[in-house]
Amino acid sequence: MKEIKLLEKLSNLHGAPGHEYDIVEFIQKEMSGFKSRRDSINNLYLEIEKEQGSKPVVVLDCHSDEVGFIVEGIKANGTITFLPLGGWHVTNIPAHSVILKNFRGEYIKGVVSSKPPHFMTLEEKARLPKMEELVIDIGTSSYEETVELYGIEVGNPITPDVKFSYDEKIDVMRGKAFDNRLGCAIVMEILKKVKESKIDVAPIGVISSQEEVGLRGAGVAANTVKPDFAIIFEGCPADDTFKDSFSSKGAIGKGVQFRVLDAGMVSNPRVQEFVKKIATKNGIKYQVIARSGGSTNGGKYHIAEKSIPTVVIGIPTRYIHTHYTYASAKDYRDAILLGEKLLEELTKNIIESF
Repeated sequence: MKEIKLLEKLSNLHGAPGHEYDIVEFIQKEMSGFKSRRDSINNLYLEIEKEQGSKPVVVLDCHSDEVGFIVEGIKANGTITFLPLGGWHVTNIPAHSVILKNFRGEYIKGVVSSKPPHFMTLEEKARLPKMEELVIDIGTSSYEETVELYGIEVGNPITPDVKFSYDEKIDVMRGKAFDNRLGCAIVMEILKKVKESKIDVAPIGVISSQEEVGLRGAGVAANTVKPDFAIIFEGCPADDTFKDSFSSKGAIGKGVQFRVLDAGMVSNPRVQEFVKKIATKNGIKYQVIARSGGSTNGGKYHIAEKSIPTVVIGIPTRYIHTHYTYASAKDYRDAILLGEKLLEELTKNIIESF
């Protein structure tokens, strides 16, 4: 399926917060039939190349960055110290393969070193490792080899080393960075589908940057575009592997997810009801969740300008903010369909009623 091939390409690219260049360049090439521009913070804006007139502007937002790390220093023995970019938990980091990108544009494989248990003290065995105790080993044995042979410098971005795969038997995809390359692929597919459609709104795709370190790109984009309505597409945490089927509100394959509350946004109930009606009308399953923590780019859009009506459409994803993530291809396809149908149904009067 072409949608899955697109996600595969996006997932396999590397883009830590502030270093989203590969993703931006790929999307610009893939969306060559659209008007595109990039700003200084690395947001990418995509518009349909035709006169939109005075139609209400609807932003389709997603973020291009993924949780990663950044080189903090190089030690005498050649190993690399690093800092996290985004919300990692220390248990998900040791003994994993990573990719470093030097400023020459070269990719270097490394492993987050973990001390063998043979050398651990009893105290070390009884506790979690500390982030500052972890280093990355690229196989070198000296500072000179790491710096001179491989060009590693302070500030080089680091991302998980994972290749995408798709299991046709269960219609499930596995890869890295589904938070939020899922959203990137969805926005791209929706724009392609509505490019020649007669709709009453003017969609603009915003591939925003630095979401994982504070929703920074979205803050810039909201004040740049000044949309009338915002739809945020996000790979959101699935809960079906640690909750029972009754209490789970983010199971993969059980539908897209609407978020009514998180740490950054209380969703407008009028917007929620409108989106639910469109989903039901088109046979799209959905789940509704209220979360005490976490946030999305919706947290920036809904308080920008004089307030922008905003909905967050999540695609449940297992194990986000780790190396390996799983998502349902059906949920992914349904999110594309829902975005397309929302653009077909939205009008100036409907937007003003929110």
